[in-house]
Amino acid sequence: MNLISSYYTIDMSQDTFIHRESFTLESGEVLPEFELSYTTMGNLNASKDNVIWVIHALTGDAKVSDWWSGLIGEDRFYDPSKHFIICANLLGSSYGSTSPLSVNPITGDFYYYDFPHVTPRDMANSLDLLRQHLEIESIDTIIGGSLGGQVGLEWSYLLQDRVRHSIIIASNAKATPWIRGFNETQRMAIASDCTWGERQPNAGKEGLKTARAIAMLSYRHPKDFELKQEDQEEKLDNYRISSYLQYQGQKLSQRFNAFSYWALSKSMDSHDLGRKRGGLTLALQQIPSKVLAIGVDTDMLFLKEESQFIAKNVPKGTYREISSHLGHDAFLIEYEQMSYILSSFYLEDTL
Repeated sequence: MNLISSYYTIDMSQDTFIHRESFTLESGEVLPEFELSYTTMGNLNASKDNVIWVIHALTGDAKVSDWWSGLIGEDRFYDPSKHFIICANLLGSSYGSTSPLSVNPITGDFYYYDFPHVTPRDMANSLDLLRQHLEIESIDTIIGGSLGGQVGLEWSYLLQDRVRHSIIIASNAKATPWIRGFNETQRMAIASDCTWGERQPNAGKEGLKTARAIAMLSYRHPKDFELKQEDQEEKLDNYRISSYLQYQGQKLSQRFNAFSYWALSKSMDSHDLGRKRGGLTLALQQIPSKVLAIGVDTDMLFLKEESQFIAKNVPKGTYREISSHLGHDAFLIEYEQMSYILSSFYLEDTL
């Protein structure tokens, strides 16, 4: 692939990276091969120092300008006229990368429940193979939120001096019992679906709807629900919040599947940057890039103190905070605050 072009195009290009060799996971399990669907925007400049690598959250995809349009796109903070922007769909997800609904080349059948356990560290290693395939020696910025932040932190540890800036948003260095508990209740909802256990793509679909409704309670803050879902009239049933959660569950079930949701939530649970590296503090101290950890003051899933912990323990750490009633999802919505925080962070390079 020729990444350096004499002309500029804003168009998003989507491609698939195929790794034909076996890929050993942290668990000791092996993927015989894997694919990563990825998009690029803009062009690599002559000095090859304008790479912005975005890592999506739990149910995100590689089309980053769709779900982060306030930050990425023409005349946005990360503008493809200046940056070469890459986003890959994570292993296990349902948007073109190898997942439980992919065919196992060894058996010739779909993986389904046999899909191996993939950790954020495994995801980071797979992204690095894509980086090498694209012949990218260094990355100016890795940026990701939630699960994407977990993967970004792992990859920053792996890359060392090959990454200049690491922006970890509404995330942590190790999954907490609180997060694991929320994820477990969602998997319990999927498992309670009478179709779960069947080897067919729609297994667990009804359970997925309930799982998403549970998740929404952790993605937003009670204040946000009060502002948007409070019933103005007196009633005994059929509340606005009920229809809202039903809608959110239905919407996700139409674009995602229970297998990937199960696999990715398990990945999030297994996150521990310090595993086999002497603990969290020592592992964070070995990340040389400039790290910006962004918390959300009302985040009830990834607490802001977890972002503060990252910033405090990396050698070049900065903590900034989004103030919002939106809770965890604020990093996907509060574009003006995000742009201001990012501007001040990069400005430090010139001082």
